[in-house]
Amino acid sequence: MHQPGMFAPPPPPPGAWSTGLCDCCKEPGICCFTLCCPCFTFGWNAEIIDRGRPSCLVSGILFYVIGQLGCVCLYSHIYRNKLRGMYGLKETPCKDCCVHCWCGYCALCQEYRELKHRGWKPRNGNYNYGYY
Repeated sequence: MHQPGMFAPPPPPPGAWSTGLCDCCKEPGICCFTLCCPCFTFGWNAEIIDRGRPSCLVSGILFYVIGQLGCVCLYSHIYRNKLRGMYGLKETPCKDCCVHCWCGYCALCQEYRELKHRGWKPRNGNYNYGYY
């Protein structure tokens, strides 16, 4: 999390996401990476959301395989729903399944930023870092 004495942005109001769905430019590195390798971003997010089981690797492989079948949004939206449940976030701008079907990469980036904003380190693969 933030070190004492360092400026920290105020927490988002209850039910609000820390960034918008289309705020990819707030973290362009993860945006570009997700565009090329969405299975990694999904795996990092899923590992934290599911508390390490299954692992980042297994989640990423499942995302890739299901993506080859053309219905990855039916799998990935489940994790957006779980993340919303963890922090009481609103289902915006539309239903989770619609967000992942129409804006899947943006959704993965928003979920990554949300976890990071809440003190997690998704890229480290360390699901023990957060609040559990």
